[in-house]
Amino acid sequence: MHGGKLVGQTLKAAGVECVFTLSGGHIMPIYDGCTDEGIAIIDVRHEQSAAHAADAWSRVRPGSIGVALVTAGPGVTDAVTGVANAWRANSPMLLIGGQGPFANRGKGSLQEMDHVALMKPITKWADACYETERIPEYLELAMRHAVSGIPGPSFLELPMDILMSEARWEVPIPNIQTRPPSISPAPEPVAAALDVLASAERPMMMVGTSVKWSQAQDALHRFLEKTHIPAYANGMGRGMLPRDSELLFNRTRRQAMEACDVIVLAGAVLDFRLGFGQSIPKEAKIIQLEMDNTLIGQNRSTDVALVGNLACTLDAMTAALEARGTAIDFSDYAKTLRVVEDEKAAAVAASASNNDQVPIHADRLCREIANFVNDDMIIVGDGGDIVAKTAKVLPVPKNGFWMDPGPLGTLGVGMPFALAAQHAHPDKRVLIVYGDGSFGLNGFEYDTAIRFNLPIVGIVGNDAAWGQMMRPQLAFYPEKPAVATQLNYTRYDKIVEAMGGHGEYVTEPDQIRPALERAFASGKAACINVEIERDLAFGGGIYV
Repeated sequence: MHGGKLVGQTLKAAGVECVFTLSGGHIMPIYDGCTDEGIAIIDVRHEQSAAHAADAWSRVRPGSIGVALVTAGPGVTDAVTGVANAWRANSPMLLIGGQGPFANRGKGSLQEMDHVALMKPITKWADACYETERIPEYLELAMRHAVSGIPGPSFLELPMDILMSEARWEVPIPNIQTRPPSISPAPEPVAAALDVLASAERPMMMVGTSVKWSQAQDALHRFLEKTHIPAYANGMGRGMLPRDSELLFNRTRRQAMEACDVIVLAGAVLDFRLGFGQSIPKEAKIIQLEMDNTLIGQNRSTDVALVGNLACTLDAMTAALEARGTAIDFSDYAKTLRVVEDEKAAAVAASASNNDQVPIHADRLCREIANFVNDDMIIVGDGGDIVAKTAKVLPVPKNGFWMDPGPLGTLGVGMPFALAAQHAHPDKRVLIVYGDGSFGLNGFEYDTAIRFNLPIVGIVGNDAAWGQMMRPQLAFYPEKPAVATQLNYTRYDKIVEAMGGHGEYVTEPDQIRPALERAFASGKAACINVEIERDLAFGGGIYV
């Protein structure tokens, strides 16, 4: 019973079905343990992809935890970006890193470095285990930290000799819980929140990431059925309400926020996406629901704070509302916004659908994608311009099956996220919406999809540029040529074909949907490369 077998047994006890990895000598014993336990081993082409895939596994399998295994030194450093992305997205995952033999610590072993110090700023917990018998204990501790409170990544370093050594006694495998704890707020703030809500005339709700991690979709639906508050979503809050819900809004967000007198922040933090809280009127009252007290009042004071699992919190609010015996109902206000919402959506759809220009306009591409998507798909956004445009019109599949990097804005998540999603849900089809710039970061993971027979389809909006950077560069420095922002109209479809996948090149707008249909019917990993117009018009705005 060597250390690698203890890792395998502990991961199995935690419900881990697969691990994502790139092979390395330091972690070979873990492969032995995972093989014994029937845990699938999916080997990728870059450790960053392994970390991204572990992040995505937790997103598409709420209540479980994604795991990545990387070797020492560059294996760990390559994974840093994936871990940092999970950190900003509050995504629970576990990264296990190898290390030179503990017996040689400080002597200069191959790939030896201080991994724990590197990982501490971007994880909830980072440590090393130096006794074989304590491996299950450390794994349990790492996973408990990852899923508790506001979720996030954990890192555990396991030296090579600790993994290869036999346990000196029979080691018990701990009971590991990977579901978020059910913590409810006290009755007093629940009552206070309803008092504030009852005083509102033009309320709105922002549905954010913590709704997903709390598995609060059903509780959210029950609360909105009672109150009929207009709801908007950002982050991983997208998809927490069904796309056909009359209470889910998109295009009227600015109007609703400028007019609101009460805003309910259901797991939506006041970061750059909400103007650091300054987008909310000064006189408006804020009711904030969060999983952890550390996020309460960030960037702007909260009038009422409800801390706990959001499923528990929303159900407590619904129960308290029913016990009051007096309705809090904003149906009329929601209907007023719905008229404006539908008018704007119809105008945008008509404009994009009737645009037959060549080179293809990005809005037409996005509309074709939106019309093709259904609730049996998982959609991954990997890019800047094209993903931002698509997200505005794409109806998010039910159960929140839309994934993008999150607030770190990491490019290159496309195929790594898709690998995890397709393996976790073989009954669904996975579509990646790519920018041509982002394709270049981890596009070689098509090789992984092909090796594991995962029929993932990617569609590339190819404008031969880093568009989000090129436009402000030309606007700010009009006297200078664009630098470091231009690409070629590269045949990414041919690259995927060379790997053994299906590729198509599209230059006419009426060929986008047929290409999508052929790609999905091919049964292979596929790339549709769509040549679109290079947009040089800068509309303002800059990263903050």
